[in-house]
Amino acid sequence: MSRKSCSDGVAGFTLIETLIALAIVAAVLGSIGSVIGTAVKGTRSIDQRLALAGTAESLVAALPARDVLKSGRQSGETAGHRWRIDVAPLTASSDAAQPGRWMPLSVNIQLQAPGGGAMRITTIRLVQRPVQ
Repeated sequence: MSRKSCSDGVAGFTLIETLIALAIVAAVLGSIGSVIGTAVKGTRSIDQRLALAGTAESLVAALPARDVLKSGRQSGETAGHRWRIDVAPLTASSDAAQPGRWMPLSVNIQLQAPGGGAMRITTIRLVQRPVQ
């Protein structure tokens, strides 16, 4: 069995073989582009979370000392991140049964990044009960 060759005796690729090779290359490049796009999106998300975590850390560090911490709400903006801090007494059914020297306050911090990412952190601070 012999393969047909061009009339001048030079072997080469047919148009169909060339089109199939180009289709394969296009599919591979499309897959690589998709992987790169996903990696870039993931990196941006991680950067945004780290920036929010850094802002949250600085807000927690700037909270007043336990002897001055009061219930209420504060809000503001730091490095383009909007934030809100809500401080309220932590109520539980056993709280009234065991009045002690310390009272737990719930501190809720909500952060919103300019790009839309959000983070919420809740912690508890113990403060001395007011003397009655």
